Amino acid sequence: MNLVIKKCLKCGATVEVLEDCTCKNCGIRCCGEQMVKMKPNSTDGAVEKHVPVVEVVGNYIVVSVPHVMEENHYIEWVAMVNDKVVGKKFFAPGETPRAIFPYKKGSTVYAYCNKHGLWSAKV
Repeated sequence: MNLVIKKCLKCGATVEVLEDCTCKNCGIRCCGEQMVKMKPNSTDGAVEKHVPVVEVVGNYIVVSVPHVMEENHYIEWVAMVNDKVVGKKFFAPGETPRAIFPYKKGSTVYAYCNKHGLWSAKV
């Protein structure tokens, strides 16, 4: 299972897609335009400050992101996705971007920065 996030290039709205439309010239629209699928690790942000760090501790994974958590620049959420589970934790400025999820080899973890978009790492 993959996490699909789409973004409006006009207003910045983001949506998580459970099942996308496969019709030609169709799909999710915002501000009158097609929303764009976000590709992890593809923006100009510093990799070392955005890619989630994973530590396996017993039957769990601890996901953290070494990122600033300022009012106008912060990690909004982290997520863990595998073939059976999607888990997500949201953050506010000033909080520590850290979450604990069940461990499953082959999972993917994601972090979403309000300025630099979607980032991911494999477990």
